This record gives sequence, C-alpha cells and structure tokens, in this order.
Amino acid sequence: MLTELTQLRDAALAQLSPIWDDAALEAWRVKFIGRNGALAGAMTKLGALAKEERPAAGKLANEVKLALESAFEAKIGAMKQRALSESLESEPLDITLPGRPVKRGRLHPATANLREMYRIWREMGFQVFRSREIESDETNFQLLNIPPHHPARDNWSTFYIADTDERVLLRTHTSPGQIRAMRELGQNGTQPIRVILPGMCYRYEQISARYEIQFNQVEGLAIGRNVTFADLKGTLTEFAHRMYGERPVRFYGDHFPFTEPSAQMDVQCIICNGKGCPMCKYTGFLEILGSGMVHPTVLRNGGYDPNEWSGFAFGMGAERIAILKHSIEDIRYFWGNDLRFLEQF
Repeated sequence: MLTELTQLRDAALAQLSPIWDDAALEAWRVKFIGRNGALAGAMTKLGALAKEERPAAGKLANEVKLALESAFEAKIGAMKQRALSESLESEPLDITLPGRPVKRGRLHPATANLREMYRIWREMGFQVFRSREIESDETNFQLLNIPPHHPARDNWSTFYIADTDERVLLRTHTSPGQIRAMRELGQNGTQPIRVILPGMCYRYEQISARYEIQFNQVEGLAIGRNVTFADLKGTLTEFAHRMYGERPVRFYGDHFPFTEPSAQMDVQCIICNGKGCPMCKYTGFLEILGSGMVHPTVLRNGGYDPNEWSGFAFGMGAERIAILKHSIEDIRYFWGNDLRFLEQF
C-alpha cells in the first residue's frame, strides 16, 4: 500500500508539470484528486489493511493528498502569472487611459493657523519658547499666584494624572511657561523678554460648539523696564489688525490672578459681521484672548524685581482665532477628522 501511494504521488506530479491549459488541468484534477479519482480509490483500500499497517498507510495517504492539492493550487497561480506575462508582451499598452490622481497631504487647519500666528509675532519681535505639557501643581498654579484652595482654580477644570508630592497634571493653560521663560531667559532677572509660548492645553469641560477638552493656546510675555498697559493694548491691537485686517476691537476689564490689571480682548465677529449670531452669543464680538500686566508676585517668582521691571502677558486660543478668521461655526470640527472639513483648507 505504501508503494502504491508513493507511485501515485510521483505519477501525478510528473503529469502535472507540463500542463499549461485549463482543460488539461481540470482533467488532471478529476483523474487524481477528484471525488472518484485515483487517490480516493486508493484511500478506500485502507480499511482492508491489517490493523498494524493502517497508521502508517493513513499518514502517508494524507501527506500525498496534501502534496497533490498544494501542487494543484501552485499550478493555478503559475498559469495565471504566465497568462498575464504573455498578455503584457503580446498586447499593446493603452497609455491614453486617464491616470489615478494622487492626493497630496496638507497642513491641518489648526497647524496652518498656528504657523500664521508665529509669523505675525515673529515680525513683531517675539521669539517662540516651548514649554512642557505635563506640569506640577506648583508651576501650573502656585507660582502664578494661585495657591491651593484659591477660588480661581474653579476656572480651570484640571486633569490630574499623578497625586505625588508635587501633584502632576496636564497643563490647563500655557501660562506656566511664563515662569520657565523668565527663569531660563531672564538671566536672574536682568534681561528683557519678548516671547510667545504655544502649545496644547487640557481642561475637563463640557464639549460644545465653543469649548473642547483639548485646544491649542498661544501665550505671550513681554518684560522690560517701563512697560505699560498702553504697550499691551497697542501690541494686541496690531496683532489683531495683522491677523484679521482693520476690524473693530474692544477691551474690557476682567480678573486673572497672575495679572493686574487684567483685560479681555474681543474682535468683531466675522461670521455675522457684528450683527449677532450663536457663535458670538449675539453680541457682535468674539473673545480672542485674555491679557493683563504681569502680577508683581509672578514677576518675583520668575526672578525679576517688580520695583524695576514690569511686563504684560496674554493668552489666546488658536482654534478660536481660526474660527473667527475662517467663519467656522463649531470648534469640534478641528478634532473630528472629517475630510469634508479638512479638505477645505
């Protein structure tokens, strides 16, 4: 029986090798591995073997079956490849068919907007200073004049990620970069500074058309001798005009623990052109940043003597800037990954 199976396998493989047409291949399949083929006939004889001969014969029969089926599948693939090669060599190639356009990548609108902001601030004499996204409670709050249990902490819904001695968190604003910039660039409070500090911020907030749990922010800091609130207003107004054109802006008083005095800045809503809409809450203006004169405590924590140095700071939401610039109605579009939105930029 073992000899019969071996001879069957060798004969089948020898007859398969020269076959290159479908009809002959099908005839080979029926003859050797079909339901009534030679292999099936040989396997029916296994029951007549002696009990001690059956294991070896059954094992070889299965091996022969697997070998022939694998050879059959390989021959099908080889015949298809040969037919394709012959077709390419014998038939002309039609080069008049239109090609498939390759889609080009592009900048995300948030990234493109950030680069535009960098350009404007660079032209106005500010350098980019990067700071970390993971901060300690001390740098994110305490050194910015927001001690533990201060009521202003309620304005920053914070993601705490480790409750160690320092309480580690995802920064809620880019303002802790002010402390790092003053300490790193100020040379012990002896040098003026003009920097912007861009980066992602995180807040545990209800997501809506106006608010997201993550957003880009651009912080600004200018420190020098005799810096005044008039310098702050003039600088921010110039930025708004370079970003939006000659549109009306307005300032009004506010409160931030790390600046005194403090102010919000609005720009006339481009979506409704000042007439009022849901985005601007029907006020005709959209808030783009908060600002103020750096608090003496913050200056002191950064290494500066507030009796000799003064400065102003501001923080603006980059997505909010883009919303106003491009008349986008919902901040959630930036992180929704909808190509219908992204391909417009």
